[in-house]
Amino acid sequence: MSETVETVVIGGGAMGSATAWQLARRTRQVMLLERFAPGHLRGASHGGSRNFNTAYADPSYVAMLAEALPLWRELEAESGVRVLDQVGIVNHGPHAGYDLVAERIRAAGFEAEFLSPQGAGERWPGIRFDGRVLFNPSAGRLNADVAVAALQSAAATAGADVRHNTRVLRVQVIGDDHVRVTTEQSVVDARRVVVTVGAWTTGLLGDQVALPRLVVTQEQPAHFALRDSSPEALARAATHWPGFNHNLDRRAEGSARWYSPVYGMYTPGQGVKAGWHGAGPIVDPDARSFQPERVQLAALQRYVREWLPGADADAIEPISCTYTTTANEDFVLDRVGPVVVGAGFSGHGFKFTPTIGRILADLATDAAQPLLPDLTKFALNRA
Repeated sequence: MSETVETVVIGGGAMGSATAWQLARRTRQVMLLERFAPGHLRGASHGGSRNFNTAYADPSYVAMLAEALPLWRELEAESGVRVLDQVGIVNHGPHAGYDLVAERIRAAGFEAEFLSPQGAGERWPGIRFDGRVLFNPSAGRLNADVAVAALQSAAATAGADVRHNTRVLRVQVIGDDHVRVTTEQSVVDARRVVVTVGAWTTGLLGDQVALPRLVVTQEQPAHFALRDSSPEALARAATHWPGFNHNLDRRAEGSARWYSPVYGMYTPGQGVKAGWHGAGPIVDPDARSFQPERVQLAALQRYVREWLPGADADAIEPISCTYTTTANEDFVLDRVGPVVVGAGFSGHGFKFTPTIGRILADLATDAAQPLLPDLTKFALNRA
């Protein structure tokens, strides 16, 4: 079967779904192709929680944050579901840039305040704090599963053709305004294709687009039950337990047991989520074990025992997901001919999802780019 459409978006995770939403809102003809079934666990967009962390100093990311917050609220209004809870995020541990972070995000309209470790500990006794604490009340927790479903629902309502269980086998550039997408079911000719397939980016586009190196790892965070599991404690945690980012001092005695900074948040119904950042083994996304690496998991349990007194380190539910990252963790947001590429979002990208969708939709439609963010740092042929 042969089909023709203006724009094909390949990959129905957060970024692809947001792109389809943005294109459909502009009354563009768009087809969203997702390889797996709704709610699958194979990629990087599943799960009940992501931090909406506002602790950035880089002007491009601050600008993207300032745009993302109202867009998340627009999605909630269109879909009728709650996606973002602004429960705040605490950042602690040695970090020379916290003062600049506070200055930059305040200028963008976000809140920031500094607390002593003692004061923060009294306010949030479930967390032990490491030095001065930067608290961002405007930050919060996103429900990833709900967000992706809401984006796809809003896109479909606006006219997008959303297809699951549709594996793309090949992307072939025919001309400047012509690209052919071959799936297991059909061949689709389009003016533009937007590729947002995460861990599968290099495999799908490697012979068509010169990509920066994208490293795919299997990350292994976990949920830990609260020590106090009374209904009152669970209800309070859902609204009062902030997200957290701990910049562990790797130079300190005994620091070799820590793999990276630690991030986390309370996930209602599942417990306190904690994980290493980009420390998992390199994997083939089609040949993952989905099993946690035991040494890293044990180290994560030690972290919980030492730094999260409100969580039970022995009541654990491991999680498996993929990270796809560039060398400096800056995203790929660029276009070559008719191919638009969005990649390398793992570790800190989810919060920007609706902004990323807007940017990729602009690239696909030749829309005039706003002054911010500066997209040069996100180019395919970066320095």
